[in-house]
Amino acid sequence: MQDLTGYNHFGAPIANSVLQSRPEIMLQGIFPVIPTLFSDTNHPDLDAQRKVIRFALDAGAHGVVFPGVASEYNFLSAEERGTLLKVLAEEVDKTVPIVGGASAPTAQEVIAAGQQAAQYGIHHLMIMAPKGLGKDLELHRNFFREIAAALPGVEIILQNAPDPVGAGLDATSIASLVRESPAITYVKEETLPSGPAITQLLAGDIPHLKAVFGGGGARYIIDEFDRGARGAMPAVELTDLHVALFEAHTSRDYAKARELYRLSLPLLVSQAIFRMSLTKYVLAKRGITENLHVRAPLPDMDEHTKRDIDQMLDDLQKSFP
Repeated sequence: MQDLTGYNHFGAPIANSVLQSRPEIMLQGIFPVIPTLFSDTNHPDLDAQRKVIRFALDAGAHGVVFPGVASEYNFLSAEERGTLLKVLAEEVDKTVPIVGGASAPTAQEVIAAGQQAAQYGIHHLMIMAPKGLGKDLELHRNFFREIAAALPGVEIILQNAPDPVGAGLDATSIASLVRESPAITYVKEETLPSGPAITQLLAGDIPHLKAVFGGGGARYIIDEFDRGARGAMPAVELTDLHVALFEAHTSRDYAKARELYRLSLPLLVSQAIFRMSLTKYVLAKRGITENLHVRAPLPDMDEHTKRDIDQMLDDLQKSFP
Protein backbone atom coordinates (compact mmCIF):
# COMPACT_ATOMS: atom_id res chain seq x y z
CA MET A 1 0.00 0.00 0.00
CA GLN A 2 1.49 3.35 -1.04
CA ASP A 3 2.44 5.90 1.58
CA LEU A 4 0.91 9.24 0.55
CA THR A 5 3.20 11.28 2.76
CA GLY A 6 5.67 13.33 0.73
CA TYR A 7 4.51 12.13 -2.66
CA ASN A 8 6.96 13.69 -5.09
CA HIS A 9 4.35 15.31 -7.37
CA PHE A 10 2.95 17.32 -4.51
CA GLY A 11 4.58 20.71 -4.36
CA ALA A 12 6.46 20.36 -7.63
CA PRO A 13 7.50 23.70 -9.21
CA ILE A 14 5.13 25.28 -11.70
CA ALA A 15 6.61 25.86 -15.14
CA ASN A 16 4.39 28.72 -16.26
CA SER A 17 5.74 32.12 -15.18
CA VAL A 18 2.26 33.43 -14.42
CA LEU A 19 1.64 30.52 -12.08
CA GLN A 20 5.04 30.96 -10.45
CA SER A 21 4.26 34.58 -9.65
CA ARG A 22 1.21 33.96 -7.45
CA PRO A 23 1.08 32.47 -3.94
CA GLU A 24 1.21 28.69 -3.99
CA ILE A 25 -2.04 26.96 -3.05
CA MET A 26 -2.12 23.20 -2.80
CA LEU A 27 -5.43 21.42 -3.09
CA GLN A 28 -5.81 18.13 -1.25
CA GLY A 29 -8.43 16.33 0.78
CA ILE A 30 -12.20 16.10 0.43
CA PHE A 31 -13.78 18.71 -1.84
CA PRO A 32 -17.53 17.98 -1.93
CA VAL A 33 -19.53 19.17 -4.91
CA ILE A 34 -22.24 21.45 -3.57
CA PRO A 35 -25.65 20.66 -5.10
CA THR A 36 -28.12 23.29 -6.23
CA LEU A 37 -31.08 23.39 -3.87
CA PHE A 38 -34.30 24.30 -5.65
CA SER A 39 -37.63 25.30 -4.18
CA ASP A 40 -40.76 23.38 -5.14
CA THR A 41 -41.38 26.15 -7.66
CA ASN A 42 -38.06 25.35 -9.38
CA HIS A 43 -36.07 28.39 -8.23
CA PRO A 44 -32.72 28.26 -6.39
CA ASP A 45 -33.35 28.40 -2.65
CA LEU A 46 -30.53 30.54 -1.30
CA ASP A 47 -31.26 29.86 2.36
CA ALA A 48 -31.13 26.11 1.75
CA GLN A 49 -27.97 26.61 -0.28
CA ARG A 50 -26.28 28.29 2.66
CA LYS A 51 -27.29 25.44 4.98
CA VAL A 52 -25.68 22.82 2.76
CA ILE A 53 -22.50 24.86 2.38
CA ARG A 54 -22.37 25.28 6.16
CA PHE A 55 -22.87 21.52 6.60
CA ALA A 56 -19.91 20.81 4.31
CA LEU A 57 -17.69 23.27 6.16
CA ASP A 58 -18.74 22.06 9.60
CA ALA A 59 -18.08 18.48 8.44
CA GLY A 60 -14.45 19.43 7.83
CA ALA A 61 -14.37 19.74 4.04
CA HIS A 62 -10.92 20.78 2.86
CA GLY A 63 -12.49 22.76 0.01
CA VAL A 64 -15.70 22.91 -2.01
CA VAL A 65 -16.65 22.62 -5.67
CA PHE A 66 -19.48 24.44 -7.46
CA PRO A 67 -21.07 24.02 -9.91
CA GLY A 68 -20.30 20.47 -11.00
CA VAL A 69 -22.28 17.66 -12.53
CA ALA A 70 -23.76 16.98 -9.07
CA SER A 71 -24.87 20.64 -8.98
CA GLU A 72 -26.94 20.20 -12.17
CA TYR A 73 -24.67 22.83 -13.69
CA ASN A 74 -26.02 22.33 -17.20
CA PHE A 75 -29.52 23.19 -15.97
CA LEU A 76 -28.50 26.57 -14.50
CA SER A 77 -28.70 29.92 -16.25
CA ALA A 78 -25.65 32.19 -16.20
CA GLU A 79 -27.52 34.53 -13.85
CA GLU A 80 -28.37 31.70 -11.45
CA ARG A 81 -24.79 30.48 -11.53
CA GLY A 82 -23.51 33.94 -10.63
CA THR A 83 -25.97 34.34 -7.75
CA LEU A 84 -25.08 30.92 -6.36
CA LEU A 85 -21.34 31.55 -6.66
CA LYS A 86 -21.80 34.78 -4.72
CA VAL A 87 -23.62 32.91 -1.95
CA LEU A 88 -20.87 30.29 -1.88
CA ALA A 89 -18.08 32.85 -1.68
CA GLU A 90 -19.87 34.71 1.13
CA GLU A 91 -20.50 31.56 3.15
CA VAL A 92 -17.01 30.13 2.70
CA ASP A 93 -15.45 33.54 3.38
CA LYS A 94 -11.96 32.38 2.32
CA THR A 95 -11.81 29.66 4.99
CA VAL A 96 -11.18 26.88 2.43
CA PRO A 97 -10.39 26.88 -1.30
CA ILE A 98 -13.24 27.03 -3.79
CA VAL A 99 -13.03 25.19 -7.10
CA GLY A 100 -15.34 26.83 -9.61
CA GLY A 101 -17.00 24.51 -12.08
CA ALA A 102 -16.65 25.97 -15.57
CA SER A 103 -17.41 23.03 -17.85
CA ALA A 104 -19.19 23.82 -21.10
CA PRO A 105 -19.26 22.56 -24.70
CA THR A 106 -17.25 25.49 -26.09
CA ALA A 107 -14.14 27.37 -25.00
CA GLN A 108 -16.04 30.66 -25.21
CA GLU A 109 -18.61 29.44 -22.68
CA VAL A 110 -15.89 28.13 -20.37
CA ILE A 111 -14.09 31.48 -20.53
CA ALA A 112 -17.30 33.33 -19.66
CA ALA A 113 -17.86 31.03 -16.67
CA GLY A 114 -14.25 31.53 -15.58
CA GLN A 115 -14.57 35.30 -15.77
CA GLN A 116 -17.75 35.10 -13.72
CA ALA A 117 -16.02 32.98 -11.07
CA ALA A 118 -13.11 35.44 -10.92
CA GLN A 119 -15.53 38.13 -9.73
CA TYR A 120 -15.81 36.16 -6.49
CA GLY A 121 -12.11 35.48 -6.09
CA ILE A 122 -12.25 31.96 -7.54
CA HIS A 123 -9.14 31.09 -9.57
CA HIS A 124 -9.24 27.29 -9.56
CA LEU A 125 -11.54 26.04 -12.31
CA MET A 126 -12.70 22.50 -12.95
CA ILE A 127 -13.13 22.05 -16.69
CA MET A 128 -14.31 18.86 -18.32
CA ALA A 129 -12.77 17.54 -21.51
CA PRO A 130 -15.95 18.01 -23.59
CA LYS A 131 -17.83 15.06 -24.99
CA GLY A 132 -18.49 17.03 -28.19
CA LEU A 133 -14.79 16.98 -29.11
CA GLY A 134 -14.76 13.20 -29.09
CA LYS A 135 -11.33 11.56 -28.92
CA ASP A 136 -9.64 14.09 -31.22
CA LEU A 137 -6.65 15.12 -29.13
CA GLU A 138 -5.79 18.12 -31.28
CA LEU A 139 -9.28 19.57 -30.75
CA HIS A 140 -8.86 19.15 -26.99
CA ARG A 141 -5.41 20.77 -27.14
CA ASN A 142 -6.84 23.81 -28.92
CA PHE A 143 -9.75 23.94 -26.47
CA PHE A 144 -7.50 24.15 -23.40
CA ARG A 145 -4.98 26.44 -25.11
CA GLU A 146 -7.71 28.97 -25.87
CA ILE A 147 -9.00 28.85 -22.28
CA ALA A 148 -5.54 29.20 -20.72
CA ALA A 149 -4.71 32.16 -22.97
CA ALA A 150 -7.95 33.96 -22.10
CA LEU A 151 -7.77 33.28 -18.34
CA PRO A 152 -4.17 34.02 -17.26
CA GLY A 153 -3.44 33.13 -13.67
CA VAL A 154 -6.13 30.46 -13.48
CA GLU A 155 -5.28 26.92 -12.39
CA ILE A 156 -7.28 24.26 -14.23
CA ILE A 157 -8.51 20.99 -12.76
CA LEU A 158 -9.00 18.90 -15.90
CA GLN A 159 -12.06 16.70 -15.32
CA ASN A 160 -11.90 13.50 -17.34
CA ALA A 161 -15.43 12.12 -17.17
CA PRO A 162 -16.59 9.03 -19.03
CA ASP A 163 -19.14 8.92 -21.82
CA PRO A 164 -21.97 9.96 -21.94
CA VAL A 165 -21.04 12.91 -19.68
CA GLY A 166 -17.55 13.71 -20.97
CA ALA A 167 -15.04 12.69 -23.61
CA GLY A 168 -13.60 9.86 -21.51
CA LEU A 169 -10.04 10.23 -22.79
CA ASP A 170 -7.42 7.59 -22.06
CA ALA A 171 -4.61 8.31 -19.61
CA THR A 172 -2.03 8.79 -22.36
CA SER A 173 -4.16 11.54 -23.92
CA ILE A 174 -4.81 13.24 -20.59
CA ALA A 175 -1.09 13.18 -19.76
CA SER A 176 -0.34 14.75 -23.14
CA LEU A 177 -2.85 17.56 -22.53
CA VAL A 178 -1.47 18.26 -19.06
CA ARG A 179 2.15 18.16 -20.18
CA GLU A 180 1.48 20.75 -22.88
CA SER A 181 -0.42 23.20 -20.66
CA PRO A 182 1.18 24.52 -17.45
CA ALA A 183 -2.22 25.97 -16.56
CA ILE A 184 -3.53 22.43 -15.97
CA THR A 185 -2.17 21.70 -12.50
CA TYR A 186 -4.69 19.06 -11.35
CA VAL A 187 -6.68 16.23 -12.88
CA LYS A 188 -9.97 14.80 -11.65
CA GLU A 189 -9.98 11.28 -13.08
CA GLU A 190 -13.39 9.62 -13.41
CA THR A 191 -13.07 7.12 -16.23
CA LEU A 192 -13.42 3.47 -15.25
CA PRO A 193 -11.35 1.89 -13.99
CA SER A 194 -9.94 5.10 -12.53
CA GLY A 195 -7.07 3.46 -10.63
CA PRO A 196 -4.80 2.46 -13.54
CA ALA A 197 -5.31 5.89 -15.13
CA ILE A 198 -4.24 7.60 -11.90
CA THR A 199 -1.17 5.39 -11.68
CA GLN A 200 -0.22 6.19 -15.27
CA LEU A 201 -0.73 9.93 -14.83
CA LEU A 202 1.41 10.11 -11.71
CA ALA A 203 4.10 7.94 -13.26
CA GLY A 204 4.41 10.46 -16.10
CA ASP A 205 6.50 12.79 -13.91
CA ILE A 206 4.85 15.99 -15.19
CA PRO A 207 6.56 18.76 -13.17
CA HIS A 208 3.60 21.13 -12.91
CA LEU A 209 0.99 18.44 -12.13
CA LYS A 210 0.39 19.03 -8.43
CA ALA A 211 -2.08 16.25 -7.76
CA VAL A 212 -4.76 13.94 -9.10
CA PHE A 213 -8.20 13.76 -7.50
CA GLY A 214 -10.61 10.86 -7.64
CA GLY A 215 -14.21 11.18 -8.74
CA GLY A 216 -16.94 8.72 -9.50
CA GLY A 217 -18.83 9.61 -6.32
CA ALA A 218 -16.01 8.20 -4.13
CA ARG A 219 -17.09 4.67 -5.05
CA TYR A 220 -13.43 3.74 -5.68
CA ILE A 221 -11.80 6.08 -3.18
CA ILE A 222 -9.55 3.60 -1.36
CA ASP A 223 -7.96 2.31 -4.56
CA GLU A 224 -7.51 5.90 -5.74
CA PHE A 225 -5.82 6.94 -2.48
CA ASP A 226 -3.62 3.85 -2.49
CA ARG A 227 -2.39 4.80 -5.96
CA GLY A 228 -1.47 8.36 -4.93
CA ALA A 229 -4.63 10.43 -5.45
CA ARG A 230 -4.41 13.45 -3.16
CA GLY A 231 -8.12 13.78 -2.60
CA ALA A 232 -11.62 13.24 -3.90
CA MET A 233 -14.52 15.35 -5.12
CA PRO A 234 -17.66 13.41 -4.18
CA ALA A 235 -21.23 14.56 -3.63
CA VAL A 236 -21.86 16.36 -0.36
CA GLU A 237 -24.21 14.18 1.69
CA LEU A 238 -21.46 12.06 3.33
CA THR A 239 -18.81 14.76 3.69
CA ASP A 240 -18.21 14.01 7.38
CA LEU A 241 -17.60 10.32 6.62
CA HIS A 242 -15.35 11.09 3.65
CA VAL A 243 -13.29 13.55 5.70
CA ALA A 244 -12.86 10.92 8.41
CA LEU A 245 -11.86 8.36 5.77
CA PHE A 246 -9.30 10.73 4.23
CA GLU A 247 -7.82 11.56 7.62
CA ALA A 248 -7.62 7.88 8.58
CA HIS A 249 -5.88 6.99 5.33
CA THR A 250 -3.49 9.92 5.56
CA SER A 251 -2.55 8.92 9.12
CA ARG A 252 -2.03 5.32 7.87
CA ASP A 253 -4.96 3.90 9.81
CA TYR A 254 -5.87 1.85 6.77
CA ALA A 255 -8.20 -0.51 8.65
CA LYS A 256 -10.36 2.41 9.80
CA ALA A 257 -10.32 3.96 6.32
CA ARG A 258 -11.48 0.69 4.77
CA GLU A 259 -14.21 0.24 7.38
CA LEU A 260 -15.58 3.73 6.65
CA TYR A 261 -15.41 2.93 2.95
CA ARG A 262 -17.41 -0.27 3.51
CA LEU A 263 -20.06 1.67 5.44
CA SER A 264 -20.45 4.21 2.64
CA LEU A 265 -20.85 1.77 -0.23
CA PRO A 266 -24.56 0.85 0.00
CA LEU A 267 -25.58 4.49 -0.32
CA LEU A 268 -23.02 5.20 -3.03
CA VAL A 269 -24.26 2.26 -5.10
CA SER A 270 -27.78 3.73 -4.99
CA GLN A 271 -26.39 7.17 -5.70
CA ALA A 272 -24.95 5.88 -8.98
CA ILE A 273 -28.56 5.41 -10.11
CA PHE A 274 -30.49 8.23 -8.48
CA ARG A 275 -27.69 10.84 -8.47
CA MET A 276 -28.81 14.27 -7.23
CA SER A 277 -32.18 12.94 -6.12
CA LEU A 278 -30.46 10.66 -3.62
CA THR A 279 -28.13 13.44 -2.46
CA LYS A 280 -31.06 15.71 -1.70
CA TYR A 281 -33.08 12.92 -0.08
CA VAL A 282 -30.19 12.03 2.24
CA LEU A 283 -29.64 15.70 3.10
CA ALA A 284 -33.31 15.90 4.04
CA LYS A 285 -33.18 12.73 6.14
CA ARG A 286 -30.13 14.11 7.93
CA GLY A 287 -32.06 17.29 8.79
CA ILE A 288 -29.90 19.62 6.70
CA THR A 289 -32.46 20.80 4.13
CA GLU A 290 -35.92 19.79 2.97
CA ASN A 291 -35.40 20.57 -0.72
CA LEU A 292 -35.95 17.53 -2.95
CA HIS A 293 -36.66 19.14 -6.32
CA VAL A 294 -34.29 18.36 -9.18
CA ARG A 295 -34.13 19.75 -12.69
CA ALA A 296 -32.11 16.92 -14.19
CA PRO A 297 -34.11 14.04 -15.73
CA LEU A 298 -33.55 11.22 -13.23
CA PRO A 299 -35.34 7.99 -12.25
CA ASP A 300 -38.08 8.41 -9.67
CA MET A 301 -37.41 7.19 -6.16
CA ASP A 302 -40.53 5.26 -5.21
CA GLU A 303 -41.55 4.42 -1.65
CA HIS A 304 -39.80 1.05 -1.71
CA THR A 305 -36.54 2.75 -2.79
CA LYS A 306 -36.89 5.33 -0.05
CA ARG A 307 -37.43 2.66 2.61
CA ASP A 308 -34.32 0.89 1.38
CA ILE A 309 -32.28 4.11 1.60
CA ASP A 310 -33.72 4.82 5.05
CA GLN A 311 -32.44 1.43 6.19
CA MET A 312 -29.01 2.18 4.71
CA LEU A 313 -28.90 5.44 6.66
CA ASP A 314 -29.99 3.72 9.87
CA ASP A 315 -27.28 1.10 9.42
CA LEU A 316 -24.69 3.78 8.76
CA GLN A 317 -25.70 5.86 11.76
CA LYS A 318 -25.24 2.91 14.12
CA SER A 319 -21.56 2.71 13.17
CA PHE A 320 -20.89 6.35 12.25
CA PRO A 321 -23.23 8.51 14.38
